[in-house]
Amino acid sequence: MRDVIVVGGGLAGLSAAWRLRHHDTVLLESGHRAGGRIRSERRGQYWLNWGGHVFAGSGSSTDALLSEVGITAAQVPGFLAGLSMNGRLLLDGRIESYPFRIPMPMSSRLALIKAGLKVGRQVLRYASIVRQRPGEHPAARQQRIYDFENGRSFADFVGDLPEDAEALFRPTVTRSAADPHELSAGAGIGYFSLVWNIGQGLNRGIVGGPSTLTEGIAAALGDRVELGAEVVEIVHKRDSVVVRYRRDGADEEIEARYVVLATPATVSHRVAVDLPHDVREALGKIVYGPYVSAAFLTDETAPRPWDKAYAIATPKRSFNIVLNQASLVRGSETARQPGGSIMTFSPASLARKLLARSDEEIVDIYTRDLDQVLGSGFGASVAEAQVQRWETGAPYCFPGRGALQPALMRRGSRVLLAGDYLGTLYTETAIQTGFAAAQEVASQLATLKETAR
Repeated sequence: MRDVIVVGGGLAGLSAAWRLRHHDTVLLESGHRAGGRIRSERRGQYWLNWGGHVFAGSGSSTDALLSEVGITAAQVPGFLAGLSMNGRLLLDGRIESYPFRIPMPMSSRLALIKAGLKVGRQVLRYASIVRQRPGEHPAARQQRIYDFENGRSFADFVGDLPEDAEALFRPTVTRSAADPHELSAGAGIGYFSLVWNIGQGLNRGIVGGPSTLTEGIAAALGDRVELGAEVVEIVHKRDSVVVRYRRDGADEEIEARYVVLATPATVSHRVAVDLPHDVREALGKIVYGPYVSAAFLTDETAPRPWDKAYAIATPKRSFNIVLNQASLVRGSETARQPGGSIMTFSPASLARKLLARSDEEIVDIYTRDLDQVLGSGFGASVAEAQVQRWETGAPYCFPGRGALQPALMRRGSRVLLAGDYLGTLYTETAIQTGFAAAQEVASQLATLKETAR
């Protein structure tokens, strides 16, 4: 019998397996690679990226994991946010000034100012809510965040807006893969807090690309990672847990004292058949939104206007943001080197318009829009382009989401949950919950060892 089985080889599962590497541990991953929604590939000094791209800083679980694994991360240099809308590209100045510098009808500008002031006041409240209190357990803080303005949608909070005003809100609000009418008001306010860098932010990039971290952990775990292992059922016994899975067309079974279940909530709900009823019910209510992303490797030889920008919001386009994946390279070079890497991101309703299209069609749509956003010469500089569809892209906080959290966080089962759906900070939540599950398992194993003496 194993000590622990980790189900799911995304960031949460890898983080748990890393912390449990000194125990008899096996990690089962259904896909052909580890990393889940972290996916990047090196291309010389650059990298293509399709998934998670920014990470938490000093004092975070992410910081601890990076240090332990020996992976280098750096603060994203230059301007963190630009804006392209109605024919104008803004790459400098304070974010708050952008709405005054973009061409739009006066009615839209006035509505935007009014709604912006309303959001700004709530962002200050949110900054107080999100702050860690002395001696407070992280779960209590997370519950407080979920409960903040969780009774209505962001669309209900801001009210009806003219087209241009509503469009300017979307790139920030829909980063969660939910549209404004689907997302809770508190979650939307929280995303503005992140973008305005009030409270805890995500502002570091991994040198070499995010998969440097996940691949590094998987390599360290070695043959304890089993790929192509599709778990179909997890069942409790009196003093253990049985995991049944399929691999290479054969049915297999493995038993362990504990399981860390680090799959998306939709999968966890399906396979963990004898979890307490309220836990399974809560898992079944978690909602994911889709997103489509694409990575573009470019071969330009001259500097580009966006070299010092990391993220450019692009309202009213087929994607809502352009991410300059070469920014870490730009920040460390003494002379501008040829080439670059760009990522586009289309969440929620933007993704739904693209999911049924072919990769070639999506690349063509994106390239035409990138020519409009970044300049007519962009398409000519593309050396490689690849599309990634994430139909179960990201879990989002919908109105009423806070009521599910107590059941999801309750301990007592031999199956411990981990994943980004358990919190609001993306990659940081995935790592933190993976660590928490691993700590609980390690503590229980230590207790068993002591009682067996």
